[in-house]
Amino acid sequence: FEIMGCCYTIQQSELGVRECWGKFDTMATPGLNFINPISSRLAGKLTMRVRELHIRVETKTHDNVFAAVVVTIQYRVLESEAYNAFYKLSTPEHQLQSYVFNNVRAQIPKYTLDSLFTAKDELARTLKDELEHEMNQYGYTIIQTLITDIVPDSTVKKAMNEINAAQRLRVAATDKAEAEKISIVKAAEADAESKRLSGVGLAEQRKAIIVGLHESIKMFTSHSDISQVEVMELLLMNQYFDTLKEMTSSNSATTVFVPHGGGSAIGDQVRDGLLQAGQVKKLE
Repeated sequence: FEIMGCCYTIQQSELGVRECWGKFDTMATPGLNFINPISSRLAGKLTMRVRELHIRVETKTHDNVFAAVVVTIQYRVLESEAYNAFYKLSTPEHQLQSYVFNNVRAQIPKYTLDSLFTAKDELARTLKDELEHEMNQYGYTIIQTLITDIVPDSTVKKAMNEINAAQRLRVAATDKAEAEKISIVKAAEADAESKRLSGVGLAEQRKAIIVGLHESIKMFTSHSDISQVEVMELLLMNQYFDTLKEMTSSNSATTVFVPHGGGSAIGDQVRDGLLQAGQVKKLE
């Protein structure tokens, strides 16, 4: 503020521009300053603080997608160039906006929408270098330039979200199919192993039956005058009835029709089978 027109104060982080007879005289520093009210006057003040400007630019990408690019610029006055900042440029915000529009609309059409998101740091550096070069001649320096947001058209954004959702669903379906495939393969392997072990068990069972029959025949023939053929016939008859018993006692059994003509008929069939087998063995 001014006191009686002969003295005034400059706030911290500011510079005062003093003129004498309408011509630039000197820069007034912060604190109390004195002036000749007849020949001199305080023409204005410059803030030395960092200022921030937000600019929204509507443009089109290489793949013909309209998008809004939000640019944030931090800038301040160069103390050594305060004269140029005050006398050469009246509205730095408008000048910065013009440069940003020109640069962004020249650079964005080189990129597709997808590549634009990954290249925004490179675009920000290019923009900062150009702004620094242009604004230095007016006494301003660019502290930082940031591309803070890229906003596609709402319909494009919706389509991108649907594409992303479809890709994720495809990946999920692939993973689910792979899991089902693994489950089926493991089940098949388990079934094969189960059948192998069942076959081994059946072979061992038959082996044990054969050994048991052999021992039974030896025992009968060594303690009586019964022939081996008769013993074999008796044991086979016993196996036949054991089989019928197992078939009827099983919970999962179904109806099975087995030829049956009484005990003598079965005995005759077994005896005929043994005799035929003996004849074949002789012929061989």
